[in-house]
Amino acid sequence: MTRGYTESIARLMDLLGRMPGIGERTAERLAYHVLRSSDQEALALADAIREVKHRVRQCSTCHQFAETDPCPVCSDPRRDRSVLCVVEDARDVVSIEQTGGYRGLYHVLCGRLAPLDGIEPEDLTVRSLRTRVAGGEVKEVIVATDPDMEGEATALYVRQALEGTGVRVTRPARGLPSGSRLEYADSAVLTDALTGRREMPR
Repeated sequence: MTRGYTESIARLMDLLGRMPGIGERTAERLAYHVLRSSDQEALALADAIREVKHRVRQCSTCHQFAETDPCPVCSDPRRDRSVLCVVEDARDVVSIEQTGGYRGLYHVLCGRLAPLDGIEPEDLTVRSLRTRVAGGEVKEVIVATDPDMEGEATALYVRQALEGTGVRVTRPARGLPSGSRLEYADSAVLTDALTGRREMPR
């Protein structure tokens, strides 16, 4: 036993505690919830984790998570292929899609510039973004990174990376509070921010 826990419980708590936002006490509560659950419920959770790891992959075009490649958005002929919305995380795609007000395509950066956390420009998918824009079909790139310090720095880097491509680069309107996260924004606020987007300064 480890600190009063059996070896298997301690291992489960350790793995749960590695998840974002899960501290030691929360990991303990979750582990004991699993123990109190029926075998059917606990194994269903394990099967769901196994299935999502086996079936979900990154779209080779936009880098969002999907069960097909290309993803349903990239392969949808009804989407406006002249507009590309650049976001930090695949969760941001879900947030924008839930508004129902955006009909363009996406590009997921898979992170944002954060040198203190070891995330440098080469860790983002900006090179593939430039390749997509160079194809000539994209006329506008909406840089919808979070309106905080790291998000603004990332937006500026994307803007600079697209210099010389001739594409229009815009930023969502300031309906999004400074320092907020896109994934937590209200649908109406997100819709207004995208609709009222503004040209990014050079």
